[in-house]
Order: sequence, then C-alpha cells, then structure tokens
Amino acid sequence: MYKQMEPSAPLLHILKKEVITLNRPNIQILLSTYNGAAYLDEQIESLINQKDVEVQILIRDDGSTDDTIAKLRALKQRYPQQIILCLESNVGVIKSFFDLIQRSSETFDYYAFCDQDDVWMPNKLAQAVAYLRDQDGSRPLMYCSATQMVSQTLEPLKVWPADIPRPVSFYNALIENVCVGCTMVINTETLQLVKKRTPTSLDNIIMHDWWIYLCTSSFGKVVFDPEPSIWYRQHQNNVLGGSTDGWVSKWRKRLSRFIKGKNRYILSKQAQQFIQLYGQDMSPQMYKDMDQFLDSYQKGVISRMKYIWQSPFYRQSRLDNWIYKLVFIMRKL
Repeated sequence: MYKQMEPSAPLLHILKKEVITLNRPNIQILLSTYNGAAYLDEQIESLINQKDVEVQILIRDDGSTDDTIAKLRALKQRYPQQIILCLESNVGVIKSFFDLIQRSSETFDYYAFCDQDDVWMPNKLAQAVAYLRDQDGSRPLMYCSATQMVSQTLEPLKVWPADIPRPVSFYNALIENVCVGCTMVINTETLQLVKKRTPTSLDNIIMHDWWIYLCTSSFGKVVFDPEPSIWYRQHQNNVLGGSTDGWVSKWRKRLSRFIKGKNRYILSKQAQQFIQLYGQDMSPQMYKDMDQFLDSYQKGVISRMKYIWQSPFYRQSRLDNWIYKLVFIMRKL
C-alpha cells in the first residue's frame, strides 16, 4: 500500500515561506534621482526593507553629474532582482516621473512614488495597502499620508501636512495639492487612468503628484492617513520638498514668487488641460462645476466676484481659501 510521505522540516519551512511570499502584495516603486548621492544608500535600504510586501524599484536617473550613477550601479549589483535602472538625460522632475509612469509594468498590485533623500518607515507600504484594501478596488484608488519632516541627520522637525480639516476630493484637488508625492500609493486602475491619457506636452502640469490627485479624486477615491509614513528630509539641495518655515515666512515667499510671475496662471492652465483630456468621462455634476469655474474665470471682474463666493472649490486652510478667492478675482490663478 502506498504510504504518503510527510514533508521534511526544511521543506515545510520553504513551502511556508513561498505561501507567505505569494500572499504579499507586489509593489513597484517609481524613483527619480538627480544628484542625490549623499543619501542614496540609506534611502534604497529603507525601500528594500519594507515589511510584508514584495518590492521592485524602477529608477530613472535624470542626468546626474555627481556620484549618483556610480552608487546606483553598485546598488543594482547588490539587489539585481529588485532594482531596474534607467540612465537618461536631464528633462526635469515632472517629465522624469511621467517617463517612469510610462515605463511602469501593469503587472503589479500597487505603485508607489519616491523622491530622493527621504527615508521610508518600515511599515510605510504595508500601512498604505491596509488602507487601500478597505476600498473598492475596481475603481481608481490613491493613498497618501502626512510626513515626518526631519533635518539632514533625521532629527524630527514637524509633521506636515499637520491637519486636513476638509475632504480630499476633486473640489480640493482642482486648486490645491495636499497629497505629498513620496507618500502616494496607487492601484493599477489609477496607473492606467494616468498612463493612457498623458498629455503630449507637460508644460501645463504643475507636478506629477498634483495631477494624479486630480485624476484619482475625479474618478475614484483618495484616502489620507494622518500618521506619517516617511522621514521627509529637508536640506538646501532639495529638488522637491516641504517647508519648515513659519506661516509669515511661507507667505512672504509665496508673495515674492507671485510678484515675479512664477505662480501666475498655473492652476487655470492645469484645469484646462485636465478637462480637455478627461472632460468627456467626468460625472455631469463635476463637469458642470469645472466648466463653470473655467468659464467664470474668463469673464469680467464683476462676474468673477459673483461666482467666487458660491464656488464649490476649496483649499484646506481658511487663510489659503481667502487667498485663492482673491487671486481668482484678480484673474491670476
């Protein structure tokens, strides 16, 4: 009579390990680097060592001239199965991230965005997946969180954004971005939504994370986690970054940029770009509200003043909301 053999202890260990691995979500991390050699090893190790997930890191170097490329090649040798390296010419951070989106594989469960210099907390991705699995996965989803801002040596500074008092929604996303790109995790539906309708010119897109927030909130759901998931390093060479300044200093800098013309018209141009690409698929109410926003913006000052006080669009901060209304009336949005 045939006697069934029990698996040996080492074999059982291997089988259990394979089952655990199969149950882990697969996540592709999209990382754009540029002259970020100083903190690269620490950052990549924090990505590789994420708990309870399987990761692949798709890295696009944007024409670095320091030791970044040498470090990336060394890291690629250390983690050949987990790192895909693309060495490209300099196009700037926005185009670099959109290039990563186009290069991404649609075979993963989720996709995360990563800015250079930051260090991820060990449970960052598992925390995001737990939030996303509570939602309807058949529609576009996006997770984002607060960040723990730190100094160059990872000393805590403050949590940012500290407070999101109003919903993260289309009506916020059109005129404000509260979703920090390096905290964002999206599902395949969101990736496809963004990937298939990338504008031929990216000149009217303010930043990749803002665009993804707008896309996801228009056709799916965005969830915000008030618990920080990364150590968001602040230093003088940041390509992207938050601010540890007080509100007086922050508004002084904003006013200076506005006077110099750097922040004028960027919101209205991005909104026009979005409605051109996605307008036909938006809900009737969203389309109506967005069309009225853009139409009123082009009218005379009296019409703009009448519209802005009943506009459904909002910023999170009361002060920011008043500034938005003022800039709309001035037609400098």
